[in-house]
Amino acid sequence: MLERGEVANSWRHERWDSLRLLTPNWQSRLPGLRYEGPDPDGYLTMGEVIEFISRFAAVSRAPVRTSTAVTSVRRADDGYVVATGRDEIRARAVVVASGACNQASVPPFSGAVPASVEQVTPFSYRDPAGLPDGGVLVVGASATGVQLAAELQRSGRPVTLSVGEHVRLPRLYRGRDVLWWMDASGVWDERHDEVDDLVRARRLPSPQLVGTPSRMTLDLNALSALGVELVGRWASVRDGRALFSGGLRNVFSLADLKLGRLLDTFDEWASGCSGTVDPPERFAPTRVPSSSRLQLDLRSGEIRTIVWATGFRPDYRWLDVPVVDAKGHLRHEGGVVDSPGLYALGLPVLRRRKSTFIHGIEDDAREVIDHLARYVAARS
Repeated sequence: MLERGEVANSWRHERWDSLRLLTPNWQSRLPGLRYEGPDPDGYLTMGEVIEFISRFAAVSRAPVRTSTAVTSVRRADDGYVVATGRDEIRARAVVVASGACNQASVPPFSGAVPASVEQVTPFSYRDPAGLPDGGVLVVGASATGVQLAAELQRSGRPVTLSVGEHVRLPRLYRGRDVLWWMDASGVWDERHDEVDDLVRARRLPSPQLVGTPSRMTLDLNALSALGVELVGRWASVRDGRALFSGGLRNVFSLADLKLGRLLDTFDEWASGCSGTVDPPERFAPTRVPSSSRLQLDLRSGEIRTIVWATGFRPDYRWLDVPVVDAKGHLRHEGGVVDSPGLYALGLPVLRRRKSTFIHGIEDDAREVIDHLARYVAARS
């Protein structure tokens, strides 16, 4: 097992200080290891996640080679040659487990932003004190965007949030964590070959959730109540001005509609459940601002920092095998990559909707490795 940095490297060096897991502690489980602390309904801090993953590496006795960056993987004879900064390894099969969040996805027009405005991504952001004084424009309203917008607003900075397509979720529903409902109702176990539009499912933004001791819901209504200004999706930059699309009402209505459908799914499942849960509930629609700006002069000094919370993308520049599509994504079927003996784990909806969560990887891994074992056995 090759790791470019330390065990839990991304959590050590590529996360902001206040980040907590979005999943409750009782869902923090890996083979032979699970959360056993006093707060099963809480959410692990960044330091606790690092400790949990490091403990799993020790408990599993995984043969991890740290500080070993892979520089290339190429086909050779009946297998692959994996080149690192140290040596070359020959293997009959390779599992790509580098994930889908290696690089921040920043739109090309970021190059037209005036030099006076500092630009950061979630990889480089640590806390509000590390940013210049003044207003902040957060771009993107998924989990990362709403969390950073709230943190920056509470620090006393005026925050504008650029909102595009998003997934709205309450933290609690009918007295239980919403992710308990995702798990218990079977939504998270939906397989990749059962999803109507798999390509879209794999591109969906992460839901608007935050893990806090108070188990609060952090949606656009909560952000508006904090004083965050909402504007539309950032479309382009022209003459130093950020131009935003209109149609916030439609964007909000679509997110509210999808939330309602998901809650209907939970309620339908609960109607046949013998367990005790609170009565059904529905949430107020997302409030549309009475007016929202369609442009913002980035040269005026109103905005000193832009935080690009516009998602992430994988980095396969080291993969010298023709299995990456025009948009930079692996071509695979449930983790079986389009090259004999090449596999993937940890990608969105790899085999199930829960594929990218700590507790969700095990089922995927067992099936992918079963395929790998049969592949290797057939060639032995």
